Amino acid sequence: MKHDPPPAAVTRGEAATVRAATSRRVLDPVARASEVLFGLIMVLTFTLSLAAAGAGRADVPAVLLGALGCNLAWAIIDAAMYLMGVRGERRLAISTIQAIRGAESPEVGRAIVAENIPPAVLPALTTSDLDRIRLHLSRLPPETLETRFNREDYLAALGVFLLVFLCLFPVAAPFLLFADLTLALRLSNIVAVAMLFLTGFTFGRQVGRPWRGGFLMVAIGVALVAVALALGG
Repeated sequence: MKHDPPPAAVTRGEAATVRAATSRRVLDPVARASEVLFGLIMVLTFTLSLAAAGAGRADVPAVLLGALGCNLAWAIIDAAMYLMGVRGERRLAISTIQAIRGAESPEVGRAIVAENIPPAVLPALTTSDLDRIRLHLSRLPPETLETRFNREDYLAALGVFLLVFLCLFPVAAPFLLFADLTLALRLSNIVAVAMLFLTGFTFGRQVGRPWRGGFLMVAIGVALVAVALALGG
């Protein structure tokens, strides 16, 4: 039976890198765009209901207070779900590493590694590459296999909270600055569309199509708000 060579030293920096790799980052373009879109949809369902219901100026405080409470609640829920996702990803990573360590043979260990590599990357790896990854994972120090949250996790969760919650204020600001409800509603819609476009544009830059990303984000946002309003959301 083939035996693996003696374990090589693994630095704390390498272990920290592995732990960090199991966490999603709030600055990830996809995550950031999704959170902003979600927050904007929440507040737009409230502001657009003013026009849909034929409400007057006296109804604005109640609607804005409802939007504030709703966005606050969902921002907290979204941040909590982020942390739950991080914990789940780490547990899955730990389970994979333990399976590699307990593999009956190097061949089985390589198969486990291959199952957890993106399909687009796998064809570029040779058997030697898979074996090197297997050996590296099997030699990780015990402190790598932990699911406790760290400072970066809590900061990322705070970022998720702020992305959802702060979307409220630019869209709600016209209702606080202008007495004319029709003007305030139009300016609010313009701000919301601009925020959707900028979010999509920023995301689109990551894939080389910023303008398409901006217009697509606006179309998706408008469609989702229309669905929410139609269903009484």
